[in-house]
Amino acid sequence: MHLDLDGNGPIYEQLSRALKRSILQGALKPHARLPATRQLAQELGMSRNTVLTAYEMLVAERLALPMKGSGTYVAANAMSTAATRRVAASVPAQSRYAARLRDLPPITSHRLEKTVRYDLRYGEPMLDLALVTAWRRELSRAASRCDLNYPPSNGLRELRETVCEYVARRRGVFCAPADVLIVNGTQQAISLLARVLVDEDSSVVVEDPHYPYAVCALRAHGARIVSARTDSEGLSCEALPREGVSMVYVTPSHQFPSGVEMSPARRLALLRYAAEQRCWILEDDYDGEFRYEGHATSALRALDLEDRVIYMGTFSKTLFPALRLGYLICPPGLRSDLIGAKCFDDLASGAIEQAAMAAFMGNGGFERHLRKAALELRSRRGSLLSGLQQHCAEDIVVTHSSAGMHVVGWLPGWPGHRMSSLVEAAQSCGLGLHPIAPYYAGTPPCAGLLLGFASLSSAQLRVATRLLGETLAAVKTAAGLAGTARQPSGVQAQREPEVHAESPPTL
Repeated sequence: MHLDLDGNGPIYEQLSRALKRSILQGALKPHARLPATRQLAQELGMSRNTVLTAYEMLVAERLALPMKGSGTYVAANAMSTAATRRVAASVPAQSRYAARLRDLPPITSHRLEKTVRYDLRYGEPMLDLALVTAWRRELSRAASRCDLNYPPSNGLRELRETVCEYVARRRGVFCAPADVLIVNGTQQAISLLARVLVDEDSSVVVEDPHYPYAVCALRAHGARIVSARTDSEGLSCEALPREGVSMVYVTPSHQFPSGVEMSPARRLALLRYAAEQRCWILEDDYDGEFRYEGHATSALRALDLEDRVIYMGTFSKTLFPALRLGYLICPPGLRSDLIGAKCFDDLASGAIEQAAMAAFMGNGGFERHLRKAALELRSRRGSLLSGLQQHCAEDIVVTHSSAGMHVVGWLPGWPGHRMSSLVEAAQSCGLGLHPIAPYYAGTPPCAGLLLGFASLSSAQLRVATRLLGETLAAVKTAAGLAGTARQPSGVQAQREPEVHAESPPTL
């Protein structure tokens, strides 16, 4: 029997610890007979009394049981006994980054238990069998022809070229393949930018309400978050700090979660602010691939004449979340630093997925999917809005939004503390609801819900809105509330939309 003595303390204590490790590691199984004391003493070159004392220590800890006339055996419940008696080892000192991670508020997933049949979750695109089949075909082709060596850290050139064509056609952003950095989704992009651009205690301006995963990523890297309220025109620069700002993080085309589109005047004001403060703007072009009226305005990056805007996009929302693939369009002065950060983070994004995405975009499959999805989303959005009008008009005012895959439903007059009762009551009847309050740094204008429509069929959305209306009525009756669907301050009501795939912007 091989036992390693650690050299600390008396021999009998070292032997007891070595036997205990063998039990915990499974080398000595429950009910196994320990070696005879005389035999083990001879093997290890120590006195029999030393072995007897070590065995007695194991018995005292209930890890072993003496059987008269038979020997000493490992206890049947030795593993659980050791676990309950184990003293937690002290954790060596960790970095300030780890300490900040522990201090971050928990971010709970918006995915509810699978028992919720009608989850009005947001942030998940429409999935269909044709898309899955097409993507698997592209992956198979890419795997057969792709170079299996390490890909470039900034991404495969063919994907960077197709990204350039895509953002020029749809968002008015003209760039070279060298400006594009392929990343594993927007979360990695934000983390890379925080490491390159943000020092500890640097100020980063974010919209209020905001995307919590982005804010937590920035805080984890030591950023001091400055929340700036948005209104019907988006973020206003008037109240922003006049010094010490490293970066402004915005979603101008479809503000998350309000859905507001930043006005042209506010966009120009933000660009002037960045130039004056010599800070960066991170433009998250969130959820704007599908529009419900009018034409797309140019991206903020398209208006930038001083290379202050970093443009960020993702394929996770247009295809599916499991595809961890996105991109940054970087000003020339940031290229090498961001590529270096990407290289040391994970070397490069997956070559096969990149090659498949480049082919899917290059052969028109991506555009065909967008057109098909736009038609289906039009139907689903219409079902949601008509259902809300039919069943919930007494309580809910829907924010006007020209793009995206969710709407905001405000509940004027509802006390904020009643929202938990509403969510619980809805969940009990199979309906998933998601309040807007957690996305505000402060207090929202009134109680509200994020109502996603992409992941449910039109028929399911009709049932969901009926359940929502019934739940609202039941909770109101129990709480003694009256229907008060008046227009909340600063909220523009939803108009009847016409849904279509995003058209090229007018510059």
